[in-house]
Amino acid sequence: ATSTPRSFSQIKAAVAWEVDKPLSIEEVEVAPPKAHEVRVKIVATGICGTDDHVLKGSIPNIDYPFIPGHEGAGIVESIGEGVTCVKPGDKVIPLCLPQCGECSFCLNPDTNCCLKTHLHESQNLMPDKTSRFTCKGKAIHHFLWISTFSEYTVMPDSAIARIDDDAPLDKVCLFGCGFSTGYGAAINTAKVKPGSTCAIFGLGGVGLSVVVGCKSAGASRIIGIDINKDKFTKARELGATECINPQDFKKPIQEVLLEMTGHGVDYSFEVVGHTDTMVAALVSCHMGSGTCVLVGTPPLGSQLSFDPLLLFTGRTWKGCLIGGWKTKDSIPKLVSGYMEKKFNPDVLITHTLPFDKINEGFELLQSGKSIHTVLVF
Repeated sequence: ATSTPRSFSQIKAAVAWEVDKPLSIEEVEVAPPKAHEVRVKIVATGICGTDDHVLKGSIPNIDYPFIPGHEGAGIVESIGEGVTCVKPGDKVIPLCLPQCGECSFCLNPDTNCCLKTHLHESQNLMPDKTSRFTCKGKAIHHFLWISTFSEYTVMPDSAIARIDDDAPLDKVCLFGCGFSTGYGAAINTAKVKPGSTCAIFGLGGVGLSVVVGCKSAGASRIIGIDINKDKFTKARELGATECINPQDFKKPIQEVLLEMTGHGVDYSFEVVGHTDTMVAALVSCHMGSGTCVLVGTPPLGSQLSFDPLLLFTGRTWKGCLIGGWKTKDSIPKLVSGYMEKKFNPDVLITHTLPFDKINEGFELLQSGKSIHTVLVF
């Protein structure tokens, strides 16, 4: 029989003590997993734009102090009672969007938005409403149940997926959010058709993953849009046919796109998370059959103002959460596709840093110097 897992002390983690302050590297205690929970040794974790949003306070219902991070990969260390989907030693990706497999949303083939998601019910504590993290005698909250900015972390078994044993964890951590989100926005949400024209607003790690998705779907024109022209080389390398900077034009970018394409693009993707670019992306798609997909996280409490006639003529406006993938089913398949060289998100990783340099990683993201930074323990 296996011995009962014990608490781990002196575990390195990045704690957000208060809003809009740099993360603090602390020694935390990580309790063993309870029934239907898994404790994972995180090997690598990406820094995603959403982590930056959450630290600035623009994601709803976050309780401080907490350990952020939601794009990790690691190895199962121990499992609680009743866990059957993984075993100690398995390579895994924690899922920032769970798939419980039982709720009405999981049973509905047309959505991936499991009712256990943070947007429906807070994931700041484990399902039994307690935390597995302690620091300086204080309970520390979880983030999206997975808190990958910690050397060890605990999550419910609905929020973990086993992946190929030979997958390189410092590369496939991107499948936990960034790559899957962008690629799926094109493949699943927009359902980009061969020969079509696409425009992508925002060429960060997720926007470039949209470019990869549009290319693999067979789009003939892929227009990348960003105010940072340093992103253009990588965008072209991944399949963008043209790249434009809105600051190079006197007129609004939607007018530029309408002129470039005649009647607008077939598919537009907003991967910035600004309300003005959301409306610009809608306007720039074809008035009779264009589809606009919102991928970027909108600012907390923001409102959109737009002319409803834009939709009246036949445009479609859609949202997209983690690329529309049912995570537990799909992320292992995406990793297998990567192992078969169907796509190569490695080029999105511009920096690999030791975990202690996490704040440097955030500075690279905020200054636009990085596409994707991976932290390794």
